[in-house]
Amino acid sequence: DAHEVMRVRAKLALFVADVFASVPRKDQRAKGDCYLRGLMLDGRRKSIQAMAARLPDGNEQNLQQFVNQSTWDPTPVRRRIAERMLPLIGPEAWALDDVSFPKDGRMSVGVAHQYCGALGKQANCQVAVSVHAVTDTASCPLQWRLFLNEEWAQDAERRRGTGVPDECGHREKWLLALDILDELAGWGMRPPLVVADAGYGQNADFRAGLTGRGIPYVVAVRSDTTAHPASAVPHTPPWSGNGRKPQPRYRHPPTALAALAGDAGRDAFTQVAWRQGSRGTLHSR
Repeated sequence: DAHEVMRVRAKLALFVADVFASVPRKDQRAKGDCYLRGLMLDGRRKSIQAMAARLPDGNEQNLQQFVNQSTWDPTPVRRRIAERMLPLIGPEAWALDDVSFPKDGRMSVGVAHQYCGALGKQANCQVAVSVHAVTDTASCPLQWRLFLNEEWAQDAERRRGTGVPDECGHREKWLLALDILDELAGWGMRPPLVVADAGYGQNADFRAGLTGRGIPYVVAVRSDTTAHPASAVPHTPPWSGNGRKPQPRYRHPPTALAALAGDAGRDAFTQVAWRQGSRGTLHSR
């Protein structure tokens, strides 16, 4: 009813005043309020044009300017949102993943023909590396980075046309992920645990980066990844006194993880279910 709408509107105004406090101009903060209301209203399309048409005070030109051309720094806004949401969510983990945005054309920053998680296939899209605070019932993005592939790093014409700064170039996703974690650490935020899929978990440098930062993690890896049993200890052969000193090495070659897990026997396995889908419970195979 109208009373409930006014109550929610008042709460939103307080939220906007807090998280957009770093934005210097009053008119920019007002456009931020309008933009958030557009995102939360019903309607499948969340483009500027569609949202402006649904808002009683919507102005397409003003919203376009706020999103695309305003010279305000988004980092303090993101930080304030993270500071507000972390205590509310009380995350059990931070989930690190790619977020994809299907796109038409070739002039959106970072757009390329690459794997698009939103569509489940290769497609024209933008990809961002994100870190979310998560529980079984809630999640909130804490920070993210737009991924630029090598094609964009070398395309001076598109970089000029889209306003990509000279210092922004290609950087591998796992490095972007560590950059985000370092930035959040600088804000005084530390994960209870980092979880990630095999796109990140397969990378030994990424895992070493987490270990070096003292961050506990659970990451997926492919079953054909090789490793030594936890009980294996490197052996250093005796040095004869001639030539280079021998380096420590394992007595036996590494084994595929699937085989190592299988050696524990069927009773060591646990079936894991994570939610109800349209065709029943979704669980591991």
